[in-house]
Amino acid sequence: MAQSQEEKLQKSLTPTLLWGLGVGYVISGMYFGWNLGLEKGGTLGMAIATIVVVILYITFSLSYAELACAIPKAGGAFDYANRALGKRWGFLAGMSQNIEFLFAPPAIAVGIGSYFNVIFPQFSVTAIAITAYLLFTALNVLGTKLASTFELVITVLAVLGLIIFWIVVFPDFEMKNLSINPLPNGWAGSFAALPFAIWFFLGIEGLANVAEESVHPQKDITWGFGSAMTTLVILCLFTFFAAVGVNGWEAIVFKADGSTSDSPLPMAMSKVIGDSSVIYQVIVGIGTCGLIASFHGLVLAAGRSTFEFGRVGNAPRFLGKVHTKFKTPANALVLNMVLGIIALLTNSTADIIILSVFGALTMYIFSVVSLLVLRKKEPELPRPFHVPLYPLSPIVALVIGSIALLAMIIYNPMSALIFFAILIGSFLLATLLKRV
Repeated sequence: MAQSQEEKLQKSLTPTLLWGLGVGYVISGMYFGWNLGLEKGGTLGMAIATIVVVILYITFSLSYAELACAIPKAGGAFDYANRALGKRWGFLAGMSQNIEFLFAPPAIAVGIGSYFNVIFPQFSVTAIAITAYLLFTALNVLGTKLASTFELVITVLAVLGLIIFWIVVFPDFEMKNLSINPLPNGWAGSFAALPFAIWFFLGIEGLANVAEESVHPQKDITWGFGSAMTTLVILCLFTFFAAVGVNGWEAIVFKADGSTSDSPLPMAMSKVIGDSSVIYQVIVGIGTCGLIASFHGLVLAAGRSTFEFGRVGNAPRFLGKVHTKFKTPANALVLNMVLGIIALLTNSTADIIILSVFGALTMYIFSVVSLLVLRKKEPELPRPFHVPLYPLSPIVALVIGSIALLAMIIYNPMSALIFFAILIGSFLLATLLKRV
């Protein structure tokens, strides 16, 4: 059925804006969250987990780019699985995607609050996080081009912040610091560190959700995935070694009171230049841009995912309505904001990250399976981009993603229970309401 004009999103995204979105979705992972994996795996365990995750994301991104170019719709994984596997499996893929995008922004909002609190301790972390939700939801409602242009500017600032961080700390880098307590929990710590290694890259798949708003989706989305992933791998490796190499991994994980930190880069810098210097304050301020870039970008992607669910009738229809003036999914954006604020009030960054990663891995598995099925089921489907080394690339992504999901379940049983309860519960409710 053709979409009405009211249900169509505005086409305004250029290749440069797509690069900004791709890097922006993810760049907060360089600034916080990943350091919590060091507590699980130490330097060596986290390094192993990160190498495995880099392979996962390269092979997955190439696979996902093929799907996004062949089926450029706002629902991303939902639309791919729906077409390849049927409506019920499509619903589960879409809900997994919704869970990822619902829980990633509140975790990042807490990170924004933590960084901001370093400079302005008189403001509470929670108050800053809620303010961020209100401001950036409003910006996304006002227009996609405005929101994506802001994303590009803030992403460039965030990359600049990382480069300045490297320049400040690398003179104090020592190889011996990488070997301090490298495996605190043995080799098994590598598996426990996986969700935090994934946090380095989680969100790049959001590019597929704006394919419908790209000026030339079949060409531009491929460039967006490739250029963004290359940038992110470089940022990840330099940031990891720079932060840990200053004073060992424990110095960027634990605060003085023994609690874990959501601001590892400022902790690394404080060992080099102290926490009262002007350059320290400037870099922390720029660092906040990195978190804002990812938060804002994932709010944008989450709105499209929820919007598509409403547009096809898997969720209340009002979520699938486009704002008559701004041509943005305003209703979906506002609902996501309300649910995100509720999540961040739980004050558990690590648990929120883990739930988001559960959603992401499940969605990755559905997406790669959809790619393999569509190659058999619809060989004539126009594919402007073909994943290199097919079928090896998608199979590698599928195997690593499945092992990572299994490890997540083993090491995070309570979070797994919550995730599958949400996933299966929503499916049963949708079935009862005859939406699937």
